[in-house]
Amino acid sequence: MEDFEIQTVEELAKALKVKPSWVYGETRKTGPGTIPRIKVGKYIRFRLLEVLAWLEERGK
Repeated sequence: MEDFEIQTVEELAKALKVKPSWVYGETRKTGPGTIPRIKVGKYIRFRLLEVLAWLEERGK
């Protein structure tokens, strides 16, 4: 799996070693500083590198 590929909730959860419910919970949050995501119609997708950078920023 390439880091720049667009991923589903399940793929992202597996890559981050978290439950899909955690990813869904993060997507429900609004405003600045929320998990970076892409809306494709009714679907939510992610770029792993962007999410990893977001996690690093949150950890500071």
